[in-house]
Amino acid sequence: MRTRKLATLLAGAALAASTTLVVGAAPASAAGPCGSSYSRVGVYPISRGDGARTGTLEVYYSSSARKNCALTYGYGPYANTRSWKRVTISRGDGSGEQTNAGEFTYYAGPVYVSAPGQCIDVAGTVPAWVTRELDNVHCG
Repeated sequence: MRTRKLATLLAGAALAASTTLVVGAAPASAAGPCGSSYSRVGVYPISRGDGARTGTLEVYYSSSARKNCALTYGYGPYANTRSWKRVTISRGDGSGEQTNAGEFTYYAGPVYVSAPGQCIDVAGTVPAWVTRELDNVHCG
């Protein structure tokens, strides 16, 4: 009799735990940093001249919005800490430029540009003296 009660108690606890995990989980369609229709299309490390990584430049695209989006995150000592971060995006010809820069804890951005049938230019800076620039990328 005791074994049956223990088994029932354990089964109930397992069910409660799994229900809690499902309820606490984020939905599969949770929006990313640029919005729910955006997919990440590029991740680029930002590194000093000696190779030490200071940040990450991420590029996203939405086929429904027909826009690109970019963000710059800190890495290592610049991650999750207030530091200078900057992100810039534009069409490959330099038009439509959008920039977000300042002292941010998590990331600079998001910034957006519509560039149907064109390439884009993106740049990320973390901290103020380390920049990664990409010209004429993610063409389409």
